[in-house]
Amino acid sequence: VRKGLTDRVLPPSCTERPGIRVLVVDDSVVVRRLVTRVLDADPGIEVVGTASNGRLALSRVAQLAPDLVTMDIEMPEMDGISAVRQLRADRHRMPIIMFSTLTERGAVATLDALSAGATDYVTKPTGATGMEDALRRVGEELVPKIHALLPGHRPAPVATVTAPSPLPSRVRPRIQLRERSTRPGPLHAVVLGSSTGGPAALSQVIGQLTSPPPVPIAVVQHMPALFTRQLADRLDRQGVATVSEATDGELMRDGHVYIAPGGRHLTIEAAGRGLRARLTDTAPVNYSRPSVDVLFRSAVQALGGRVLAVVLTGMGADGAAGAGRVADAGGTVLVQDEPSSVVWGMPGATAAAGHAHAILPLTEIAGAMERAMGEGRR
Repeated sequence: VRKGLTDRVLPPSCTERPGIRVLVVDDSVVVRRLVTRVLDADPGIEVVGTASNGRLALSRVAQLAPDLVTMDIEMPEMDGISAVRQLRADRHRMPIIMFSTLTERGAVATLDALSAGATDYVTKPTGATGMEDALRRVGEELVPKIHALLPGHRPAPVATVTAPSPLPSRVRPRIQLRERSTRPGPLHAVVLGSSTGGPAALSQVIGQLTSPPPVPIAVVQHMPALFTRQLADRLDRQGVATVSEATDGELMRDGHVYIAPGGRHLTIEAAGRGLRARLTDTAPVNYSRPSVDVLFRSAVQALGGRVLAVVLTGMGADGAAGAGRVADAGGTVLVQDEPSSVVWGMPGATAAAGHAHAILPLTEIAGAMERAMGEGRR
């Protein structure tokens, strides 16, 4: 069945073109049609099947072996979170992108799904003015993520990708690490950026800190506003640091981690002998607000080179230019390595530009941060 009300199954032998093979799972016929139409319009993607609940999704995955799954959260018989948990228990390792609602409840459920093993998420186009607007909004968010998660499957450049693409996995420039320089004074702050795969990475890094950080840590994670608040609350329960969503004008304290609210840039400024958080609504940078580059640049402006910058997993190149500013000022730049990254876009772009002093597996990031903070105590 190519299009219609019933679940769709196209066995591998019947697919019409090469590319990324996607299974679409949603209990709404309208959403299944919308997502299928968006993906079928891309020459590098083939929807090989659909399912109306999590239980059917399990059998479709076993039958079709898709390269990627899009998964609704609330469904009858078996919800999306339970389906993700079962797929991971069955050792299926394909990327799973959740379809979430932009609500407080949707934010909580999405973070639950990411904790259960989902790879990333997109938000449903609530408030769309019509079908064409809904198609455009879903396509702009979903298609680039699919290609970023599976870059090796792309047979040709895809015109519908509007966000910056990560570095292709098949061709890597030679990475030249930056030589370490003497920091121009004690460390005063850590600034950290992440995107796709970031919530799980942040959970691991912050959870592995062995003592409250002796300097403030400011974080930009690309997420909507309701999601960043829920993320901060979760991270606050996972380690020794106090984690909160940043508020405009607050003094930043040692031992605290400040998450940029979704939809607002986070910057830091000098405030006497301390630091103050500032939130702005200026234009997006690198298609993002909050932007990692905006945070990194503000840190250099406030502190010069007395900064440690960390770039974790994420698509695009946000943070690369700002990391260059940090390194040029005498600060230190750490990036997550490719094998442990969900998408080696942001850290890869930073490393390829020659701004990284070290490229580390995710499991070593927290330790490296603590060593740098210990060496640079005020």
